[in-house]
Amino acid sequence: MAFRQTIAKEVACEGIALHAGTQVRMLLTPAPPGSGVVFIRQDLDGASVPARYDHVSETMLGTTLEFGRASVSVVEHLMAAVAGAGIDDLVIAVDGPEPPVLDGDALSFMELLDIAGVKASAAPRRALKVLRRVEVTHKDASAALVPSSSLQFAFEIDFASAAIGRQTFAFTFSPEDFRREIAPARTFGDIAQLEALKKMDRGHGASFLNTLAIDRDRVINADLMRFPNEFVRHKILDAVGDLALAGAPLVARFEGLRSGHALNNALLRGLFADPANFQWVTAAS
Repeated sequence: MAFRQTIAKEVACEGIALHAGTQVRMLLTPAPPGSGVVFIRQDLDGASVPARYDHVSETMLGTTLEFGRASVSVVEHLMAAVAGAGIDDLVIAVDGPEPPVLDGDALSFMELLDIAGVKASAAPRRALKVLRRVEVTHKDASAALVPSSSLQFAFEIDFASAAIGRQTFAFTFSPEDFRREIAPARTFGDIAQLEALKKMDRGHGASFLNTLAIDRDRVINADLMRFPNEFVRHKILDAVGDLALAGAPLVARFEGLRSGHALNNALLRGLFADPANFQWVTAAS
């Protein structure tokens, strides 16, 4: 994809918000070349929020973007789908605090983008090529970007629950492989923490249809699972969405060890903190 892309036509959907638990309508609209991905809060008089790493204000149980008086939460699944579809410029209008969670994956958003279609512009597409290792750590978790000739992901998780345990997965990014190997992986959570989350005003929209529910050492709704190692695949999905906030495709290898939204965002901030860490290249090269 040597040229910037947007969608060919408007497309809309409606569903429940994962944390707010309210019905949200979302409208995706084509955008001019170079405008990037922008969220619009229709319920806040059209206040806009650019989808950029430096506008991330919170990373608890999802990535929240904030700009001025407006914020949009849990953007990572949608941003992963946007990146997976190769979309550079897009307007995302929502009438609530989050996009709808749909199936708790990125595939449901990609299927929405399929309906809209893709339209290429005459503007060249640029990418960020990582030139030297950038790493961030917190306790026993880490995330790193390493020089590579292509975008690659390698992730390892280790949970006490036998339902998850230790899982590893790696893949080289391509639209086809992302759609097949990563996009279908659903979000997950510990059902024992659900009531505590609701007291924190989180998780009101979580259900056995959009979230893999862990109860000690078993998955309650295991019939929804699409992969034996779905949990680590979803962590890669989250990383794809979080790294999409760089504003351009990355040419690097991402290495995650128990990493989450906070480290993913810290990694991008570390990357951009020193111009010697990267260079801009044309996507065609």
